Amino acid sequence: MVRPTTDRVREAVFSILVSLTNHWSRGLDLYAGSGALGIEALSRDVGWVDFVDQEPRCCAIIKQNLERVGFSQKGHVYCCGVAKAFTFLSTRYDVIFMDPPYSDPSINNMVTQLANSRLLDGKSVVVVSHASRSPLHHAYDGLSMVKEKRYGDTCISIYHKEAER
Repeated sequence: MVRPTTDRVREAVFSILVSLTNHWSRGLDLYAGSGALGIEALSRDVGWVDFVDQEPRCCAIIKQNLERVGFSQKGHVYCCGVAKAFTFLSTRYDVIFMDPPYSDPSINNMVTQLANSRLLDGKSVVVVSHASRSPLHHAYDGLSMVKEKRYGDTCISIYHKEAER
């Protein structure tokens, strides 16, 4: 089931991001659903966004939404699971959105996989939307939580990749 990010939460996410970084060239929208977070990033001058969702219906919606807002040349949709995407994506992203289904028990594992992937560099910011009743860890193998906000049942956890020493 697709649970779209509310306008209020999406606005809060971008308000937090603007306070943390001004480096926005590449984005990744994992569990993209309708693509709302990635498309919002494109509208805020991120140069390119890759979208990942395993539901063919969602992938078609993302493509339609990109076309409708004139961003079809600024992103690519990968119709596969997030774990599979981790095996072939090789770009380093400045901002990564993870908005998995609230019932997904593998969220901590997916954040750990992301933390250990080649998709992050010392400037990467990761935004994870999750159920307030399912708190995330404060750190994942080099990813450290810098902010957490609750909006009803939704919790937004923002992580920053620690620079390699």
